[in-house]
Amino acid sequence: MRQLITLFTRYTGKTNPLLEALPLSGSNRKYYRLTCDGISLIGVRGESRDENRAFIRLARHFHERDLPVPEVLSVSDDEMFYIQQDLGDTILFDAIKGGRLTGVFSHDEKKLLHKTITLLADFQVKGAKGLDFNICHPLPEFDRRSIHWDLNYFKYNFLKTTGMDFREDLLEDDFERLAERLLQEQTETFLYRDFQSRNVMLVDGAPYFIDFQGGRKGPVYYDVASFLWQAKANFPNELRDELIQTYILSLQKWMPVGEAAFMEQLQLFVLFRTLQVLGAYGFRGYFEKKPHFIQSIPFALNNLRVLLKEGFEEYPYLQEILSEMTELKQFADTCKRTLEVRVFSFAYKKGIPNDTSGNGGGYVFDCRAINNPGKFERYNNVNGLDEPVIKFLEEDGEITAFLDNIYPLVDRHVQRYIDRGFTDLMISFGCTGGQHRSVYAAQRIAEHIAKQFKVKVSLVHREQNLEQEFRP
Repeated sequence: MRQLITLFTRYTGKTNPLLEALPLSGSNRKYYRLTCDGISLIGVRGESRDENRAFIRLARHFHERDLPVPEVLSVSDDEMFYIQQDLGDTILFDAIKGGRLTGVFSHDEKKLLHKTITLLADFQVKGAKGLDFNICHPLPEFDRRSIHWDLNYFKYNFLKTTGMDFREDLLEDDFERLAERLLQEQTETFLYRDFQSRNVMLVDGAPYFIDFQGGRKGPVYYDVASFLWQAKANFPNELRDELIQTYILSLQKWMPVGEAAFMEQLQLFVLFRTLQVLGAYGFRGYFEKKPHFIQSIPFALNNLRVLLKEGFEEYPYLQEILSEMTELKQFADTCKRTLEVRVFSFAYKKGIPNDTSGNGGGYVFDCRAINNPGKFERYNNVNGLDEPVIKFLEEDGEITAFLDNIYPLVDRHVQRYIDRGFTDLMISFGCTGGQHRSVYAAQRIAEHIAKQFKVKVSLVHREQNLEQEFRP
């Protein structure tokens, strides 16, 4: 990248910097880290001069307004290359990984999210002051044309790929009505457009915003919807509600906000944004063959299913088509994220089973205090699923009392996980050899959960190399 090295040298006076390609993002821009003598900058090569120009001018405007964005330091004459401040490698998406994977966000993760959404309101209002929106690309304003671009993006790149038969004229009628509602408020605010945790960098715990080149003048709701209903964010409802309240308080520093009206309008933008991202995922995933976007489709569809439960009676045909679409056979595995309970039996001498979900494990019950059939030679070639072992354990009675204490504990835990929308619970039973007591206990618990709850239960008797699945 000779052009980037030239820009680095021009700005720093240092020659021959080390140039390191950074991982590709969702866009077609390419990023590089240039370092020399303790100086580190980010070089960017963009494919579109107009898009580059929009980012450069917006970044300089925001920087002048003391908003947290990377400072653009040097630009090539053709505006195809530029270098900017290096903000490091920590993005908010990674910093809240624990919460995203488990649905349980730590105090520090919540603090970062509240900081970010507070700053969003400042960015939208302060960033718009004195901004010539004509520098925005491809449009200076969120208008009817941009709405129909996004809705058609969904229609052609996602809906039509399903093979569904639908009345395009009726769908367009509802699109028109939706556009009318989305445009009912005109505000002098900056619409970031792709505001999500992947586009927030953290520098010493402070949020910095990147990738705003698609921004324009527009309503504030779009960015709130983008952030809080991001496909893989996995925000529980109570946290999402907290963050909305934090955002409203921040916005009220700048303008009057009626909470009821805000929430009603926000719901429409959540629907609109969800359709837009499905269009983007369809195009980037199905047509450009980028796996990251295909992997995000199930999460966006789950968001859409939840939205449809609220109902959008003003748009009856759109609601009908979306409901039918989410129930298509090819999306069967993307149904609302439901709990899977994984039950294991194991031998302690071979270690507790690993939790592959990333949640760190769950209940582990020790069966070794129970009278052991394994001490008798006649039980050597049978396990806890076989009648002789079952009879031995049940006649002794210790394991029955043991499980009678566990059933109510597990029942409460499973129900709580279902209520909170969690997706994974692991329950393990260990004994000396993983053959008799743990196998019996794991089998009984798995059968009990499958009978009591409409959840998937996966049962693994690890040392016996046996697996079983119970589906609701």
